[in-house]
Amino acid sequence: MSGSHPRRRTPRGPLVLDTRELGRRPGSLLRVQARVEVPAGLGTEMIWIASGAPAELDLRLESVIEGVLVSGTVIAPLTGECARCLDPVSDTVTVELRELFYYADRAVEAGEDEDERVLVDDRADLEPALRDALVVDLPLSPVCRPDCAGLCVDCGVRLDDVGSDHTHDSADPRWAALSGLARDTSTGPDPAIDTPGRGADRGDDVRP
Repeated sequence: MSGSHPRRRTPRGPLVLDTRELGRRPGSLLRVQARVEVPAGLGTEMIWIASGAPAELDLRLESVIEGVLVSGTVIAPLTGECARCLDPVSDTVTVELRELFYYADRAVEAGEDEDERVLVDDRADLEPALRDALVVDLPLSPVCRPDCAGLCVDCGVRLDDVGSDHTHDSADPRWAALSGLARDTSTGPDPAIDTPGRGADRGDDVRP
């Protein structure tokens, strides 16, 4: 049929929800409380949910005319590294979800073409929705603690380990260039090199 979605494979995985029990009856409710292992690839470069980490699902599935509305929370442990000192960082994230998964026929009517928002064989794949929500919730630059001093730009040591008096003696390269120029001028001209007027100053006999 023109404009219909191509046949999709039935999604599988720990974050796939089976909605068959709702039976496409608007107003039907289903509560999902489960502990699942999270698949890989959820998070950012600096902080993420480790593959296989346990996540607590507390979700409400509600049948509506267009499809199934999934709402609730996902709680999972975070692993990463401090953006300042690169030490390991661990935390817990609570992600609030509210996502409408369309029935395939309703998705065509509404013009929806996002795979993650369409039920396939009455299954709702929560992974793409969770991934999108995490990008918003996770910090861009996680830190091990708010007052982390970071690393020394000269030697890379953790500044919290060496104290605030840690310094390095380093000359400004601009001053080094000036010092070299001063040394060159202080030596004066080479006496072996004749200059205009030197012969006259010595009283040499200059014949026409």
